[in-house]
Amino acid sequence: MATLCKNCNHALVFEPALGKLYCAYCGSQFAAEDVESDSKKYRENERVLTRDEVFGDDETYEEFLESYVYTCSECGGEISIHGTEVSTTCIYCGNPNVVFSRVAKEMTPDYIIPFSVTREQALRYVQQMISKSVLLPKELKALNVNDIKGIYLPYWVVNANHEEAAVVQVRGGSAVSKYTYHGRKGYMTIKNFPLDGCRMLSDESSTCLEPFDLSAMRKFDEDYLLGFYSNSSDITYEEMYLATERRAKEIYESTIKKEFGKNAERICAESHQTAILNDYKYAMFPVWFITYRCEGKPNTILINGQTGKIVGAVPWNKKAFKWITIISGIVLGVVLTLLLRGIVSALGAPETGKDSASSITGQFILGFGSLFGMLFATVASIKMAKVKKLLQLTQSDKMFHFVKKRQG
Repeated sequence: MATLCKNCNHALVFEPALGKLYCAYCGSQFAAEDVESDSKKYRENERVLTRDEVFGDDETYEEFLESYVYTCSECGGEISIHGTEVSTTCIYCGNPNVVFSRVAKEMTPDYIIPFSVTREQALRYVQQMISKSVLLPKELKALNVNDIKGIYLPYWVVNANHEEAAVVQVRGGSAVSKYTYHGRKGYMTIKNFPLDGCRMLSDESSTCLEPFDLSAMRKFDEDYLLGFYSNSSDITYEEMYLATERRAKEIYESTIKKEFGKNAERICAESHQTAILNDYKYAMFPVWFITYRCEGKPNTILINGQTGKIVGAVPWNKKAFKWITIISGIVLGVVLTLLLRGIVSALGAPETGKDSASSITGQFILGFGSLFGMLFATVASIKMAKVKKLLQLTQSDKMFHFVKKRQG
């Protein structure tokens, strides 16, 4: 189903820069609430066909094993979509299509946050991130984007009550034990808590995209989907409950650990109960997916389509990083050692046991300089470990196949 321009009868798309539906042919603009596809009443009952119904058991089409077939409302071409896809683009005529039966008959979202970050802005944000990165592989000096797609992801916005009793293990005990143990019990209410409703995307990736400004949610209208891809939710209530429970525990336990600062070791015992209130809402949130290849691997960077927040990292030259870290640590250690020697010499050494004192002072300075160099290398490695974790999300096969399934 495509929505056509009232003035020239060409397909409309939602333009984030305008916040309206836009006709590229005549330049007309419309609010999503002010237009409606004439074909909606005819297509809301149209069923998408399974791959087997269309192609039978022909092995030629094995790659579409889990796909469905939908007919483009404009050119009649057969569009291959997966089991939860709600909107797509026809690979034959390029027109946007909304599988209206999936939002009218199966599960209609309550709200949507429309895209406000444009395709060009999303690409520019990634280019800026790469330009600030160091130790890039040669092929990344000029970013060659293979694909960029705007996809609406399904989210459940929940309110829940969480009660927990926990025991925190804290460093800094007595002579008998180096730890002390503190019990804490509390109750909290979480409101407007977004949970990813799509199994195909990892929870870690979707969590990193937060926060979304939920005050910008609008009543759902399928015309906001025009020109973008989208998914319907495929998680069960039990999966939604488990995700709420896990996230609530993380928030609660992080909060009580903060009371003890850096000395908090871990939660060594706990008992909890989480209850989701019945006013949860189904919504769709905007995300840009930018895919590029580097060193033979596909990389996918996510950009929050509302705020522009980037989730992902770029590969780095590991060999160069290793040597630069080692050399920098040694150089800084030597410089600090020489600086301390100069300060000690300027202050002068005590007369009694002068040689012995100088020797001890020299050993102390040398040891301090070496320790500083090692500390620098350790901090650099810890920082790079965080980047590496983000890179694992960027190079995830699951993420790549999530985007690859979209046509267009």
